[in-house]
Amino acid sequence: MCHQSVSLVARVLEEHHLPTVIMGCAPDIVAHCGAPRMLASDFPLGNSAGRAFDEPSQDETLARALALFESATGPGTIVTSSLRWQQDDDWKRDFMNLEKLSEAEVRSRRAEFERQKHVARTVKQV
Repeated sequence: MCHQSVSLVARVLEEHHLPTVIMGCAPDIVAHCGAPRMLASDFPLGNSAGRAFDEPSQDETLARALALFESATGPGTIVTSSLRWQQDDDWKRDFMNLEKLSEAEVRSRRAEFERQKHVARTVKQV
């Protein structure tokens, strides 16, 4: 979901006395929208809750987000998780860089994306 949309919803929930913590990967957007609390991860977009298929990183991310409820000192609190996507930051240069992929790999990924959209449409219709 869009960081901006989530931030705006969080603000409305907070106005109705429902505390929120956003887990996200774009702290600049969340800060600009004035969201009350955020656990920022230096992960690729779409991985705000931890590494895919890595329950320990997901559990730790959730625990840190819940701890933020207790430790946040005021509105606009952004805490950056110390979890790392990889040991080095090379993924930032390589992530979603089509120039590094063969045409066959791009076709394969596009086909998988289309398959996932088809599944989503099928589920939505049920």
